[in-house]
Amino acid sequence: MVTDPVAVFVVLAAVVLVALELEARVAMFRSMGAALVGILLGMLLSNVGLLPGTSPTYDLLMGPAVNVGIALILLGVDVKSVLQAGPRMLAAFAIGAAGTAIGAVTGALILSESVGPETWKLAGQFTGTYTGGGVNFAALGRAFDTSPMLFSAATAADVIVTAIWMATCLTVPVVLGRRARQPPAPKPEAGAPVLFTLERALYSSGRAVSITDAAALVGVAFGAVWLAEHLADWLPVFPAVLWLTTIVLLAAQIPAVRSLAGSALWGNYLVLLFLASNGARSVVANIVEVGPAVFYFAVVVVAVHGLVIFGVGRLVRLDAGTLAVASQANIGGPASAMALATARGYGDQVLPGVAVGLFGYAAGNYLGFGVANLLRGLTG
Repeated sequence: MVTDPVAVFVVLAAVVLVALELEARVAMFRSMGAALVGILLGMLLSNVGLLPGTSPTYDLLMGPAVNVGIALILLGVDVKSVLQAGPRMLAAFAIGAAGTAIGAVTGALILSESVGPETWKLAGQFTGTYTGGGVNFAALGRAFDTSPMLFSAATAADVIVTAIWMATCLTVPVVLGRRARQPPAPKPEAGAPVLFTLERALYSSGRAVSITDAAALVGVAFGAVWLAEHLADWLPVFPAVLWLTTIVLLAAQIPAVRSLAGSALWGNYLVLLFLASNGARSVVANIVEVGPAVFYFAVVVVAVHGLVIFGVGRLVRLDAGTLAVASQANIGGPASAMALATARGYGDQVLPGVAVGLFGYAAGNYLGFGVANLLRGLTG
Protein backbone atom coordinates (compact mmCIF):
# COMPACT_ATOMS: atom_id res chain seq x y z
CA MET A 1 0.00 0.00 0.00
CA VAL A 2 1.20 3.51 -0.83
CA THR A 3 1.26 5.53 2.40
CA ASP A 4 3.83 8.31 1.92
CA PRO A 5 1.84 11.56 1.51
CA VAL A 6 3.87 12.70 -1.49
CA ALA A 7 3.51 9.30 -3.15
CA VAL A 8 -0.24 9.37 -2.47
CA PHE A 9 -0.41 12.76 -4.19
CA VAL A 10 1.50 11.36 -7.18
CA VAL A 11 -0.97 8.48 -7.48
CA LEU A 12 -3.93 10.87 -7.27
CA ALA A 13 -2.36 13.08 -9.94
CA ALA A 14 -1.99 9.98 -12.11
CA VAL A 15 -5.64 9.09 -11.44
CA VAL A 16 -6.74 12.55 -12.64
CA LEU A 17 -4.56 12.26 -15.74
CA VAL A 18 -5.96 8.82 -16.59
CA ALA A 19 -9.52 10.06 -15.99
CA LEU A 20 -8.98 13.01 -18.34
CA GLU A 21 -7.46 10.76 -21.02
CA LEU A 22 -10.30 8.26 -20.73
CA GLU A 23 -12.84 11.07 -20.98
CA ALA A 24 -11.14 12.42 -24.09
CA ARG A 25 -10.66 9.08 -25.88
CA VAL A 26 -13.44 6.67 -24.84
CA ALA A 27 -17.11 7.41 -25.50
CA MET A 28 -18.38 5.56 -22.42
CA PHE A 29 -16.11 7.53 -20.09
CA ARG A 30 -16.87 10.75 -21.97
CA SER A 31 -20.53 10.29 -21.03
CA MET A 32 -19.52 9.86 -17.37
CA GLY A 33 -17.09 12.79 -17.22
CA ALA A 34 -13.58 12.96 -15.78
CA ALA A 35 -14.88 13.92 -12.33
CA LEU A 36 -16.92 10.76 -11.89
CA VAL A 37 -14.25 8.58 -13.52
CA GLY A 38 -11.63 9.98 -11.13
CA ILE A 39 -13.84 9.28 -8.12
CA LEU A 40 -14.43 5.70 -9.23
CA LEU A 41 -10.73 5.10 -9.95
CA GLY A 42 -9.75 6.49 -6.55
CA MET A 43 -12.42 4.36 -4.94
CA LEU A 44 -11.14 1.27 -6.77
CA LEU A 45 -7.51 1.86 -5.74
CA SER A 46 -8.40 2.28 -2.06
CA ASN A 47 -10.77 -0.67 -1.93
CA VAL A 48 -8.19 -3.03 -3.47
CA GLY A 49 -5.60 -1.83 -0.95
CA LEU A 50 -3.27 0.29 -3.13
CA LEU A 51 -4.23 3.60 -1.51
CA PRO A 52 -5.00 4.16 2.18
CA GLY A 53 -8.43 5.16 3.43
CA THR A 54 -6.90 8.09 5.34
CA SER A 55 -3.88 10.24 4.53
CA PRO A 56 -2.52 13.75 5.27
CA THR A 57 -2.77 14.28 1.51
CA TYR A 58 -6.53 13.87 1.65
CA ASP A 59 -6.69 16.33 4.55
CA LEU A 60 -4.74 18.92 2.54
CA LEU A 61 -6.97 18.48 -0.50
CA MET A 62 -10.12 18.60 1.64
CA GLY A 63 -9.02 21.78 3.41
CA PRO A 64 -6.99 24.58 1.82
CA ALA A 65 -6.81 23.02 -1.64
CA VAL A 66 -10.56 22.61 -2.11
CA ASN A 67 -11.19 26.11 -0.76
CA VAL A 68 -8.77 27.60 -3.27
CA GLY A 69 -10.32 25.42 -5.97
CA ILE A 70 -13.78 26.74 -5.10
CA ALA A 71 -12.48 30.30 -5.28
CA LEU A 72 -10.78 29.80 -8.64
CA ILE A 73 -13.82 28.16 -10.24
CA LEU A 74 -16.21 30.79 -8.92
CA LEU A 75 -13.99 33.49 -10.41
CA GLY A 76 -15.27 32.27 -13.78
CA VAL A 77 -18.95 32.75 -12.87
CA ASP A 78 -20.33 35.78 -14.66
CA VAL A 79 -23.85 36.44 -13.39
CA LYS A 80 -24.77 38.01 -16.73
CA SER A 81 -23.65 34.83 -18.50
CA VAL A 82 -25.75 32.69 -16.19
CA LEU A 83 -28.79 34.78 -17.09
CA GLN A 84 -27.95 34.19 -20.77
CA ALA A 85 -28.45 30.47 -20.21
CA GLY A 86 -32.07 31.11 -21.02
CA PRO A 87 -35.30 30.90 -19.05
CA ARG A 88 -35.92 27.23 -19.84
CA MET A 89 -32.58 25.97 -18.51
CA LEU A 90 -32.72 28.32 -15.51
CA ALA A 91 -36.26 27.16 -14.73
CA ALA A 92 -35.24 23.50 -14.99
CA PHE A 93 -32.22 24.09 -12.75
CA ALA A 94 -34.37 25.90 -10.15
CA ILE A 95 -36.95 23.09 -10.16
CA GLY A 96 -34.16 20.56 -9.68
CA ALA A 97 -32.64 22.52 -6.79
CA ALA A 98 -36.05 22.72 -5.12
CA GLY A 99 -36.48 18.97 -5.62
CA THR A 100 -33.11 18.36 -3.98
CA ALA A 101 -34.02 20.45 -0.95
CA ILE A 102 -37.38 18.67 -0.62
CA GLY A 103 -35.61 15.32 -0.93
CA ALA A 104 -33.07 16.22 1.76
CA VAL A 105 -35.80 17.28 4.18
CA THR A 106 -37.82 14.15 3.38
CA GLY A 107 -34.83 11.84 3.82
CA ALA A 108 -33.82 13.50 7.08
CA LEU A 109 -37.30 13.19 8.59
CA ILE A 110 -37.61 9.54 7.54
CA LEU A 111 -34.11 8.40 8.49
CA SER A 112 -33.10 10.66 11.38
CA GLU A 113 -33.26 7.87 13.97
CA SER A 114 -31.19 5.51 11.79
CA VAL A 115 -28.55 8.06 10.76
CA GLY A 116 -28.20 9.66 14.18
CA PRO A 117 -27.58 13.14 15.59
CA GLU A 118 -25.62 14.30 12.54
CA THR A 119 -28.57 13.83 10.22
CA TRP A 120 -28.93 17.60 9.74
CA LYS A 121 -25.31 17.82 8.62
CA LEU A 122 -25.78 15.17 5.95
CA ALA A 123 -29.00 16.85 4.84
CA GLY A 124 -27.07 20.05 4.23
CA GLN A 125 -24.22 18.25 2.49
CA PHE A 126 -26.52 16.23 0.23
CA THR A 127 -28.48 19.39 -0.59
CA GLY A 128 -25.26 21.16 -1.55
CA THR A 129 -23.77 18.36 -3.59
CA TYR A 130 -27.06 17.61 -5.40
CA THR A 131 -27.55 21.27 -6.25
CA GLY A 132 -24.18 21.95 -7.80
CA GLY A 133 -21.74 19.05 -7.57
CA GLY A 134 -19.34 17.23 -5.26
CA VAL A 135 -17.17 20.18 -4.27
CA ASN A 136 -20.06 21.54 -2.20
CA PHE A 137 -20.22 18.28 -0.24
CA ALA A 138 -16.70 18.79 1.10
CA ALA A 139 -17.08 22.52 1.68
CA LEU A 140 -20.24 22.08 3.75
CA GLY A 141 -18.92 18.99 5.54
CA ARG A 142 -15.90 20.98 6.62
CA ALA A 143 -18.13 23.84 7.75
CA PHE A 144 -20.38 21.47 9.76
CA ASP A 145 -17.43 19.41 11.11
CA THR A 146 -19.07 16.12 10.08
CA SER A 147 -17.46 13.10 11.75
CA PRO A 148 -14.83 11.41 9.51
CA MET A 149 -16.51 7.99 9.45
CA LEU A 150 -19.92 9.40 8.53
CA PHE A 151 -18.33 11.70 5.96
CA SER A 152 -16.50 8.79 4.33
CA ALA A 153 -19.60 6.58 4.26
CA ALA A 154 -21.69 9.40 2.80
CA THR A 155 -19.02 10.04 0.17
CA ALA A 156 -19.13 6.41 -0.91
CA ALA A 157 -22.93 6.52 -1.06
CA ASP A 158 -22.77 9.77 -3.05
CA VAL A 159 -20.39 8.25 -5.60
CA ILE A 160 -22.60 5.22 -6.17
CA VAL A 161 -25.84 7.20 -6.40
CA THR A 162 -24.28 9.81 -8.70
CA ALA A 163 -23.11 7.09 -11.07
CA ILE A 164 -26.56 5.51 -11.11
CA TRP A 165 -28.21 8.88 -11.74
CA MET A 166 -25.92 9.63 -14.68
CA ALA A 167 -27.07 6.40 -16.31
CA THR A 168 -30.67 7.30 -15.47
CA CYS A 169 -30.41 10.74 -17.06
CA LEU A 170 -28.93 9.20 -20.20
CA THR A 171 -32.02 6.97 -20.42
CA VAL A 172 -34.89 9.21 -19.32
CA PRO A 173 -34.95 11.46 -22.42
CA VAL A 174 -35.36 8.37 -24.57
CA VAL A 175 -38.22 7.09 -22.42
CA LEU A 176 -40.01 10.44 -22.20
CA GLY A 177 -39.49 11.32 -25.83
CA ARG A 178 -36.28 11.42 -27.80
CA ARG A 179 -35.10 14.80 -28.95
CA ALA A 180 -33.50 15.01 -32.35
CA ARG A 181 -29.74 15.35 -32.20
CA GLN A 182 -28.73 18.98 -32.37
CA PRO A 183 -25.72 20.35 -34.18
CA PRO A 184 -22.83 21.60 -32.07
CA ALA A 185 -23.33 25.07 -30.67
CA PRO A 186 -21.95 27.61 -33.14
CA LYS A 187 -18.87 29.63 -32.34
CA PRO A 188 -19.70 33.19 -31.41
CA GLU A 189 -19.01 36.17 -33.57
CA ALA A 190 -16.16 38.40 -32.50
CA GLY A 191 -17.12 40.50 -29.52
CA ALA A 192 -20.46 38.78 -28.99
CA PRO A 193 -21.37 38.37 -25.27
CA VAL A 194 -22.04 34.62 -25.24
CA LEU A 195 -21.26 31.63 -23.01
CA PHE A 196 -18.85 29.97 -25.42
CA THR A 197 -15.80 30.22 -23.15
CA LEU A 198 -17.51 28.49 -20.22
CA GLU A 199 -17.61 25.13 -21.97
CA ARG A 200 -13.85 25.11 -22.44
CA ALA A 201 -12.79 27.09 -19.39
CA LEU A 202 -12.71 24.00 -17.15
CA TYR A 203 -10.28 22.27 -19.53
CA SER A 204 -8.42 25.07 -21.31
CA SER A 205 -7.52 28.64 -20.48
CA GLY A 206 -8.26 29.67 -24.08
CA ARG A 207 -5.02 31.66 -24.22
CA ALA A 208 -1.55 31.57 -22.74
CA VAL A 209 -1.48 32.09 -18.98
CA SER A 210 1.06 34.76 -18.14
CA ILE A 211 2.97 34.96 -14.88
CA THR A 212 0.96 38.12 -14.17
CA ASP A 213 -2.27 36.10 -14.46
CA ALA A 214 -0.87 33.43 -12.16
CA ALA A 215 0.29 35.96 -9.56
CA ALA A 216 -3.05 37.76 -9.58
CA LEU A 217 -5.03 34.50 -9.32
CA VAL A 218 -2.95 33.32 -6.36
CA GLY A 219 -3.43 36.66 -4.64
CA VAL A 220 -7.19 36.81 -5.25
CA ALA A 221 -7.90 33.15 -4.41
CA PHE A 222 -5.77 32.90 -1.27
CA GLY A 223 -6.83 36.40 -0.23
CA ALA A 224 -10.48 35.42 -0.54
CA VAL A 225 -9.93 32.25 1.52
CA TRP A 226 -8.08 34.23 4.21
CA LEU A 227 -10.73 36.97 4.34
CA ALA A 228 -13.58 34.44 4.44
CA GLU A 229 -12.04 32.60 7.39
CA HIS A 230 -11.53 35.84 9.31
CA LEU A 231 -15.05 37.06 8.57
CA ALA A 232 -16.37 33.71 9.82
CA ASP A 233 -14.46 34.30 13.08
CA TRP A 234 -15.71 37.87 13.42
CA LEU A 235 -19.29 37.16 12.30
CA PRO A 236 -19.86 33.43 12.97
CA VAL A 237 -23.53 33.58 11.98
CA PHE A 238 -22.33 32.47 8.52
CA PRO A 239 -19.66 29.78 7.97
CA ALA A 240 -16.49 30.47 6.01
CA VAL A 241 -17.76 28.69 2.90
CA LEU A 242 -20.64 31.18 2.51
CA TRP A 243 -18.34 34.13 3.06
CA LEU A 244 -15.93 32.67 0.49
CA THR A 245 -18.70 32.11 -2.03
CA THR A 246 -20.01 35.66 -1.61
CA ILE A 247 -16.60 37.33 -1.72
CA VAL A 248 -15.48 35.50 -4.85
CA LEU A 249 -18.79 35.99 -6.65
CA LEU A 250 -18.50 39.73 -6.05
CA ALA A 251 -14.88 39.74 -7.22
CA ALA A 252 -15.82 37.74 -10.32
CA GLN A 253 -18.07 40.55 -11.52
CA ILE A 254 -15.05 42.87 -11.83
CA PRO A 255 -13.96 42.68 -15.50
CA ALA A 256 -10.23 42.85 -14.67
CA VAL A 257 -10.54 39.85 -12.32
CA ARG A 258 -12.76 37.81 -14.61
CA SER A 259 -10.37 38.35 -17.52
CA LEU A 260 -7.49 36.59 -15.74
CA ALA A 261 -6.63 33.45 -17.72
CA GLY A 262 -6.63 29.99 -16.17
CA SER A 263 -8.80 30.44 -13.07
CA ALA A 264 -11.44 27.84 -13.95
CA LEU A 265 -8.81 25.44 -15.36
CA TRP A 266 -6.68 25.41 -12.20
CA GLY A 267 -9.76 25.39 -10.00
CA ASN A 268 -11.12 22.41 -11.92
CA TYR A 269 -7.80 20.58 -11.54
CA LEU A 270 -7.82 21.07 -7.77
CA VAL A 271 -11.42 19.89 -7.64
CA LEU A 272 -10.58 16.80 -9.72
CA LEU A 273 -7.73 16.00 -7.32
CA PHE A 274 -10.06 16.49 -4.39
CA LEU A 275 -12.74 14.26 -5.94
CA ALA A 276 -10.17 11.53 -6.64
CA SER A 277 -9.13 11.73 -3.00
CA ASN A 278 -12.79 11.54 -2.00
CA GLY A 279 -13.04 8.32 -3.96
CA ALA A 280 -9.93 7.00 -2.20
CA ARG A 281 -11.47 7.86 1.18
CA SER A 282 -14.63 5.98 0.23
CA VAL A 283 -14.09 2.47 1.50
CA VAL A 284 -17.30 0.65 0.63
CA ALA A 285 -17.01 -1.37 3.84
CA ASN A 286 -17.63 1.85 5.75
CA ILE A 287 -21.22 1.87 4.52
CA VAL A 288 -21.73 -1.51 6.17
CA GLU A 289 -20.02 -0.34 9.36
CA VAL A 290 -21.98 2.92 9.64
CA GLY A 291 -25.15 1.31 8.35
CA PRO A 292 -27.11 1.35 5.11
CA ALA A 293 -29.20 4.33 6.26
CA VAL A 294 -26.63 6.75 4.82
CA PHE A 295 -26.95 5.10 1.41
CA TYR A 296 -30.75 5.16 1.68
CA PHE A 297 -30.53 8.87 2.55
CA ALA A 298 -28.67 9.65 -0.68
CA VAL A 299 -31.11 7.53 -2.67
CA VAL A 300 -34.12 9.35 -1.19
CA VAL A 301 -32.66 12.79 -1.93
CA VAL A 302 -31.89 11.97 -5.56
CA ALA A 303 -35.12 10.02 -6.11
CA VAL A 304 -37.24 12.95 -4.87
CA HIS A 305 -35.12 15.33 -6.95
CA GLY A 306 -35.82 13.17 -10.01
CA LEU A 307 -39.54 13.01 -9.37
CA VAL A 308 -39.75 16.77 -8.91
CA ILE A 309 -37.58 17.88 -11.82
CA PHE A 310 -39.07 15.48 -14.38
CA GLY A 311 -42.60 15.59 -12.97
CA VAL A 312 -42.95 19.34 -12.51
CA GLY A 313 -40.71 20.03 -15.49
CA ARG A 314 -42.97 18.10 -17.83
CA LEU A 315 -46.06 19.74 -16.34
CA VAL A 316 -44.67 23.16 -17.26
CA ARG A 317 -43.79 21.81 -20.72
CA LEU A 318 -39.99 21.68 -20.47
CA ASP A 319 -38.50 19.08 -22.82
CA ALA A 320 -36.83 15.96 -21.45
CA GLY A 321 -33.40 16.87 -22.83
CA THR A 322 -33.31 20.21 -21.02
CA LEU A 323 -34.48 18.57 -17.81
CA ALA A 324 -31.86 15.82 -18.03
CA VAL A 325 -29.02 18.30 -18.58
CA ALA A 326 -30.27 20.55 -15.77
CA SER A 327 -30.55 17.54 -13.47
CA GLN A 328 -26.93 16.62 -14.15
CA ALA A 329 -25.93 20.24 -13.50
CA ASN A 330 -27.61 19.79 -10.10
CA ILE A 331 -26.35 16.33 -9.24
CA GLY A 332 -22.91 16.23 -10.85
CA GLY A 333 -22.00 19.84 -11.62
CA PRO A 334 -20.96 21.52 -14.90
CA ALA A 335 -18.70 18.71 -16.11
CA SER A 336 -21.50 16.15 -15.80
CA ALA A 337 -23.97 18.49 -17.51
CA MET A 338 -21.55 18.99 -20.38
CA ALA A 339 -20.84 15.25 -20.61
CA LEU A 340 -24.53 14.35 -20.81
CA ALA A 341 -25.36 17.09 -23.32
CA THR A 342 -22.47 16.00 -25.51
CA ALA A 343 -23.26 12.29 -25.20
CA ARG A 344 -26.89 12.83 -26.17
CA GLY A 345 -26.06 15.30 -28.93
CA TYR A 346 -27.82 18.25 -27.31
CA GLY A 347 -25.44 20.81 -28.78
CA ASP A 348 -27.74 23.69 -27.93
CA GLN A 349 -27.76 22.69 -24.25
CA VAL A 350 -24.00 22.38 -23.65
CA LEU A 351 -23.28 25.99 -22.81
CA PRO A 352 -26.47 26.67 -20.80
CA GLY A 353 -25.87 23.45 -18.83
CA VAL A 354 -22.29 24.44 -18.02
CA ALA A 355 -23.42 27.94 -17.06
CA VAL A 356 -26.05 26.81 -14.54
CA GLY A 357 -23.70 24.06 -13.33
CA LEU A 358 -21.05 26.65 -12.49
CA PHE A 359 -23.70 28.72 -10.77
CA GLY A 360 -24.64 25.60 -8.79
CA TYR A 361 -21.23 25.67 -7.09
CA ALA A 362 -22.38 28.87 -5.42
CA ALA A 363 -26.11 28.19 -5.05
CA GLY A 364 -25.50 24.77 -3.46
CA ASN A 365 -23.55 26.24 -0.56
CA TYR A 366 -26.31 28.72 0.31
CA LEU A 367 -29.12 26.18 -0.10
CA GLY A 368 -27.26 23.44 1.80
CA PHE A 369 -26.55 25.76 4.71
CA GLY A 370 -30.20 26.80 4.84
CA VAL A 371 -31.57 23.24 4.77
CA ALA A 372 -29.09 22.07 7.42
CA ASN A 373 -30.05 24.82 9.83
CA LEU A 374 -33.74 24.27 9.15
CA LEU A 375 -33.40 20.61 10.11
CA ARG A 376 -31.00 21.13 12.99
CA GLY A 377 -33.81 21.98 15.37
CA LEU A 378 -35.98 19.13 14.07
CA THR A 379 -33.50 16.24 14.01
CA GLY A 380 -30.40 17.51 15.78
